[in-house]
Amino acid sequence: MATRPQAPMLERGGFLVFLAVVSLVLLYIIWPFVAPLLWATLAAIMFQPMYQWFRARMGGPNRAAIATLLVITFAVIIPALFIGGVVVEQATSVVVAFREGRIDLIGWFDTVYASLPAFVREGLDFEGLGTAELVQERAQELALESSGLIAQQAVAITGSAVGFVLSFGIGLYVVYFLLRDGREIGQRVLDHLPMAHDITQQLATHFLAIVRATIKGSFLVGLAQGALGSITYWIAGMPNVVLLGLLTAIFSLVPAIGPAVIWAPVAIYLLVIGDIWQGVVVLVSGFAVIGMADNVLRPILVGRDTGIPDWIILVSTLGGIAAMGLSGIVVGPLVAGLFLAAWAVLAEQRGVTAPAASD
Repeated sequence: MATRPQAPMLERGGFLVFLAVVSLVLLYIIWPFVAPLLWATLAAIMFQPMYQWFRARMGGPNRAAIATLLVITFAVIIPALFIGGVVVEQATSVVVAFREGRIDLIGWFDTVYASLPAFVREGLDFEGLGTAELVQERAQELALESSGLIAQQAVAITGSAVGFVLSFGIGLYVVYFLLRDGREIGQRVLDHLPMAHDITQQLATHFLAIVRATIKGSFLVGLAQGALGSITYWIAGMPNVVLLGLLTAIFSLVPAIGPAVIWAPVAIYLLVIGDIWQGVVVLVSGFAVIGMADNVLRPILVGRDTGIPDWIILVSTLGGIAAMGLSGIVVGPLVAGLFLAAWAVLAEQRGVTAPAASD
């Protein structure tokens, strides 16, 4: 008789174990499509205001979701696929040029080395970095490794074309339903979480604010800086401007120096080889246009939202890419946003007020 009260607890524990096992099995089953599901969720979050705008004017959720999906397809997906194809083509051409020796890196190095001050040349010689042959050898090794990586990715993409089309279709299909029913689905998920209702609501509010601020304040600003960089490099007559623009956008995530990692060496190279006005254009655009885009666009796009600090974005993005590939660009900042949201909720629960930001 003494064991009778333990029966409900045992049954509840058994149900929780069953629920955990079923959830893990489901996660295992849908794991091949976790990337398109993540991208679809992110798109639904970011384009929810547009969906609400269409819904207020079109009078129906289905038509509003279809209209929003068309905007996403023609304004985001198709341009991204086109730019991705151009970047792969330009990156491949650079790698092939290195392998075939059509890029005279030794001549470039000798020109730059001769223009450096004497004390800088002495320092490079002391460190063993003053020989063009060593630079050429390292560049060839990098080119071979890069060519192998590009070939591997190309085989993976072309070899799984059916999988790519299937994932693409699933992503669009999920975006449609998340746009239409996302709020109800999200609220239902929050209601079923084993946490207090007020905590789940605060967690969701903080998380959505951080995600929107991160996307708008980092990725959109980075894309704008990359586009401005590509235009600048095109004016200066540089080759592979789309690839350089993409690198400019990527390095815009790096705190402090940001896109200067790309445009500054480009400007120096142009000045050294004698293209003075082109180098000056890149320098002026780098400081006055590319660099200032962050200061102008970030307050407009982010507004009062609380974004993730730049250094956390950098670390979480690189860590996400290392762990999950291209999807890590999204997963890393999302996990960081959830981490910061959870600590913000904990601070609110304890009555801790965040210090005011100093100018």
